[in-house]
Order: sequence, then C-alpha cells, then structure tokens
Amino acid sequence: MKVALTLFGALFISVSAMAQQPSQYSLYMLNKVQQNPAYAGLDNSLVATGVFRRQWTGLEGSPTTQALNVHLPIYYLNSGFGLKFENDVLGASQQLSITGVYSYQVLMDNGVLSFGVEGGIVQRSLDGELLRTPEGVYQDDAFDHNDQILPFGLETAVATTFGAGIYYQTEQFEIGVAAQNITEAEAAFSTLNLQLVRYYTLMASYSFDISRSFSLQPSVLVRSDINQTQVEASVLTTYNENIFGGVGFRGYNSETIDAVSFIAGFKLSENLSLGYAYDYTLSDLNVVSTGSHEIVVSYNLNRIFGKGQPPRIIYNPRSL
Repeated sequence: MKVALTLFGALFISVSAMAQQPSQYSLYMLNKVQQNPAYAGLDNSLVATGVFRRQWTGLEGSPTTQALNVHLPIYYLNSGFGLKFENDVLGASQQLSITGVYSYQVLMDNGVLSFGVEGGIVQRSLDGELLRTPEGVYQDDAFDHNDQILPFGLETAVATTFGAGIYYQTEQFEIGVAAQNITEAEAAFSTLNLQLVRYYTLMASYSFDISRSFSLQPSVLVRSDINQTQVEASVLTTYNENIFGGVGFRGYNSETIDAVSFIAGFKLSENLSLGYAYDYTLSDLNVVSTGSHEIVVSYNLNRIFGKGQPPRIIYNPRSL
C-alpha cells in the first residue's frame, strides 16, 4: 500500500512554497553539535557521533533519520571544525544534507564562549509514485493525482543552507542558541518549490554531583520557527561516569503533547559510548504507532588532537 498524502496533513496540496520541520532527536544532549555549530570543538578532542532514529514505528511512511557528524578543536586557531551529514525520510519526501561547521572560541574567566557558523547543501527528493490524493485515480493502469502541482515520478532539487550559533560552556553549566536555514532557500522542482524554513534552537544543561558515585544532568531543548514552538526537557543520572539513564518529555504547549522518552546508555570503552531512547507516543498517533526508537553511538579520541594550547578549564567528564 502506497503512502497516503493525507497522512501528513496534505503536505503538498495547495501551496508552491512549503516547509519540513527539522529532524527530531530525543538524545540531543549526546549530540550537541547537530543542534548548534558553535559547539564544534568544545569536547576538546576529536569526536564522531552517529545516530539512527525510527519514529512512530508501525505507522506506514513514518520518519526515519540517519545522521553522522565529526568535529574537533584546532587550539592554535582558537577554533573548532566539523562536518555534518543527515538523511531524513518522511514518506515520499527525503532530505539529504552535507554541512561544514566552524567555531571560534574565546576564553572567559569561568568558561568558554564560542561563536559558530555552518554552511552546506541540501538535496530534497519527492517521489510522486508514493503519493495519493483524495481526488486521485489509482485503478488498474490509471495513475493520476488530479493535482497539477504534484509530480508523478521521482524528482530531486538542491538548495543551500546556512546557520549560526553562540554557545557558552562552564564546568557545570552550558547554554547555546542557534539559527538554521537563515536564508530560507528553496529547492525548485518542476512544478513546486520546497522551502527550508528558518528555525531557532535554544539548548541548556546543568551537571552536578548528588553523591560520590552519582551525578545529575537536567537539560532542555527549545525549537521554534516563530509560528510553532516545541519544548523538550530531560533529566539524566550517571553512575561512576559510565552508566546513565533518565527520562524526557516533549510537547508543543499545555494542550499538545508528543511523547515521553526513556533513556539509557553506557560506555563500551574509554573511547566508545552507546545511548538508546524509546519514545512512548502520547499524542493521538498512539493508536497506530508503537513508539519511536533512537540509537546514538559516539567515539571520543579522549586526548589532545593537534598542536596548540588547549583551554585551561577541564570540563566535567560526565557531560558524556
């Protein structure tokens, strides 16, 4: 059975400039550079992170996301560099992006203030063969959307994307704000344009010890395109800087809730860590979805990389 267009709120029916929400991540606290380019290099080592997410399992055409990013500090330039790759599939629509990241870091009395920029290309794809409209004809050899905007086959288009951010990090507290798709570029297809809508991100976290063996890390992620705002709050606890677990809650406002997340993970070695999140759907989609799954694998070189003077502040290793 093909993906029904009505499943995604008539996403492609009546306008020529359209938007797709940014990819959803429940383990954002383990993958901060994906949210803010100013975080590049702030782990004080070469770090590579891979993500796989399957959202709303059981719902045909539900989103799947794969992401990979690598970033590292260049101390003699007071900078950080990185690359981000992301593949986001939502039914008949696919978005593949490759983005370069740069940050410039300023040492403060109690922390580091980092300014970041990013730029890259986004390939948007739309497979018309997977679309169905209420007025369409799809019987025997007939295939007609009865809509002049929608394509009948696979179409691709490329657009540029730019972002910027600021991030402040101390030993226990960190906060960052960022803007993505600043220019709101459009990927031009033969019959319609898909716009990369500008959105803003605020991310903050705090880490403190509650005993000799346990520490607590509350965090929050706020994303908004001005018209709609999504808030996610999470709390993780870490045992012996190795095993961690916690919960998260995501919603749009007091009347619209999305999911509660159950998070667990541990270090496989001194360099390799694994995180997993299961989202239990709280919205009306819970009648057709069995929840969402997300896996994060991160490799940290855990040593000074390259030449130059590293920051004089040693950051909390429990920031995972």
